[in-house]
Amino acid sequence: MKDLDWIGSSKRDLKAFPDDVQDDIGYALHLAQVGEKSPAAKPLKGLGSGVMEIVDRYNKDTYRAVYTVQFDEAVYVLHAFQKKSASGIKTPKPDVDLIKKRLRAALRTHKARMEVKDHG
Repeated sequence: MKDLDWIGSSKRDLKAFPDDVQDDIGYALHLAQVGEKSPAAKPLKGLGSGVMEIVDRYNKDTYRAVYTVQFDEAVYVLHAFQKKSASGIKTPKPDVDLIKKRLRAALRTHKARMEVKDHG
């Protein structure tokens, strides 16, 4: 099973979601850790392969969590947010920018992990 690493405030943000949403997203992340894909997880376009988005609807609200499975050792949770935009299904630009920033942070974390592993 892969490790589950949280980037930035993603874990704290997820913990603010309703319990049912936390359970649904948590289960989808667990599936990613064991190499499977939840039916609720879809590729997030424009961010490269291996960046996935979980969409969960609850009481007329939409909650999303974005993670990457690009690395063999860990699933990195990049962002968790409630979508409030009026832009349809499209992810708002500020959220996309934050996801890109956190994806770069995940890459740095992964490289550091590999250096420790190689020298350990």
